[in-house]
Order: sequence, then structure tokens, then C-alpha cells
Amino acid sequence: MTGRAREHDPAYRGTVRAFVEGDPLDQAGGPLDVRAVVAGIPPEAKDGFLFEEVPWDRFPEGVRVREVMGWLRSGEASAGSVLGTLIALCADDMRAAVAPAVPFLIRLGTGPESGHRAEVLTVVGEAARMRHQGVCSRADMLRFRGDDEWFFEVTGYPQNWSVRAARDAISADTDRLLSLLDDPDPAVRVAGAYVLAAASDRGQDILGALRSRLPAEQNPAVRAGLVLAIAQLARAHQDLGRAAWMRSCWSDPARPPEERVSAALGWMCLTDLAVPDELRDMVDALATDGTARLMAPLPWMRAIETAGESGLHRSLRGMLDPATADAEGFDDPWC
Repeated sequence: MTGRAREHDPAYRGTVRAFVEGDPLDQAGGPLDVRAVVAGIPPEAKDGFLFEEVPWDRFPEGVRVREVMGWLRSGEASAGSVLGTLIALCADDMRAAVAPAVPFLIRLGTGPESGHRAEVLTVVGEAARMRHQGVCSRADMLRFRGDDEWFFEVTGYPQNWSVRAARDAISADTDRLLSLLDDPDPAVRVAGAYVLAAASDRGQDILGALRSRLPAEQNPAVRAGLVLAIAQLARAHQDLGRAAWMRSCWSDPARPPEERVSAALGWMCLTDLAVPDELRDMVDALATDGTARLMAPLPWMRAIETAGESGLHRSLRGMLDPATADAEGFDDPWC
């Protein structure tokens, strides 16, 4: 939407009045609070894909999201085109429009008859994360920012609220999503773990399911994704005791390389202890180009990679040698 078009868009003008010219806290729990809107979608509307039950027009680009969701459901447009529209809105920091679609996307992503399930679920995972997730420092790589910090989308809408609405929707459908960990498609299992790692509630239930799945998982990339999901969920729910489990993983020579390397990343994100030489030596030996290629499809790695460096190697460099990461400057993970 161009600047001129925005000036005439009621949703955009309402957002500016409420959140730019007014006090955002005055809108908490009200009709412009996307957290309340998503939480208020009736179960029968979610299950029946009753898009008309959702007040899309309250949020900038919401009417457009309603339109493309209808196309996705009816098959009138290609799934790639629709999902590209939604992921582009996330990339442009306009998640308030996408958050109301999350419960419907979850049902599409968990329905056995649906196509493009992994891609659908990846959109859910991105709607539940802020753009800062693409950074690769120990402090921020797996961090969810707290509700006590204000971050705003390009429209002026509170990004915190948009992300929290998506995370709460994931929590509400935890049982539906947990079944994905046993899906026959490895890409769906990865996407399911990525989505579950963003849940705002039921952290211990999800952590237990991820841990239980790990010993049975035969696919190397999925194993790596499960470890990263465990680390991110543990950080979000302040289960910092998982750092000890991460250390036991990366220091265990009997575990597969991708599992040990992912656990090293998780351990560094869960603790601020000095990195031991043992970890550096393990990474030097196991974080090979082959391991980087194996882990490249994981959403956490895709958010960090650049044209010249894999996500794995860039994240390790940012954590093990922060001076070089700082020197490279800002790199937009969506480019």
C-alpha cells in the first residue's frame, strides 16, 4: 500500500489515531487489541473457516489478508502466492493483519488433506516472531522480547501485541500441533517444532513432547530442529535449567554431529557463562560445510543466512567471535 493509499485507508488512519497520536495502553483489551480479537474468535468459526466472524478491517491490510485466506481455502489462487503475501506482510512488520489468520492457518497446516502444510506452518511461526529473531548473538538469537518493551510496526501498531496474539493462538491449539511431531513428512515435523517453540503457554507440556520425540527421530535435520526448538522454548519460559541438558548433549560424543552443534547453540543462548574450549573444539570439528548444508532448511538458520555465509556459520561466528559480528553491521535477515 502506497503512502497516498494509506492516507485514505480507515484501518490505517484508526491505527495512527490510537497508537501514534494516542496512548497505546488505552486500547488494551479493546476492539483494536489484536490479542483480544484473536482470543475471541469462536471455536466453531475457527473449525468452520468462518472468516466473516473476524473483524479484519480493524487492522491495516487486514481486508487483504481476509481476501487471500479465502482464496487459499477455496483454491482460487496458488498456495505459494497466498503464503507469499502473508510472509511478505510479516517481513514488512505488519503482523497485526496476519495474526487473526493464525488459527485458520494452524487448521490448514494440521489437516491431513491440506497441501503445502510445511509452508503454511512456517507462516504461523514467522507471525509469532519479531524481525529481531534473525540476529545471531547469544543474547538475542532465540529471544522473545517481553511485553514490558514497546516495539511498533510500520503502521504504528504495537508489534508486541501482534506477536503475542499469534503466540497465544499457538498455545490454544497446542494439542492439535503436537501431533505434527509424528508426521510422516520431515518438513512438517520441522515446521511443527518451529511453531511449537513460539507457544506462549504450556511450555512444560511442549518441552516434554519435544524431548520425547528426539530419541525416536531418524532425520538429522529434524533432530537439529528439535534441539533448537527445545532451547528457544526453554528460554521463552525461563526454564534455564535446560542449559545443563544442552551441555550434556553437545559434550556427548555418542550423539550425532548436527545434534551436538545445535545443542551448543542452545547452550550459548541459555547461559552467559564463558564458552569452554571443549565447545570450541567440538564446533571446529563438527560444524562443517556438510553440517551447515544439512541444517540450512531449518527456519532458524534461514533467518540468519546471507548470500555469502550459511546460517550455521554466521550464528557460530556471532556467538564465538562477537567482535567480527559487530563489525559487519546490520544485515537484514529478510533480504
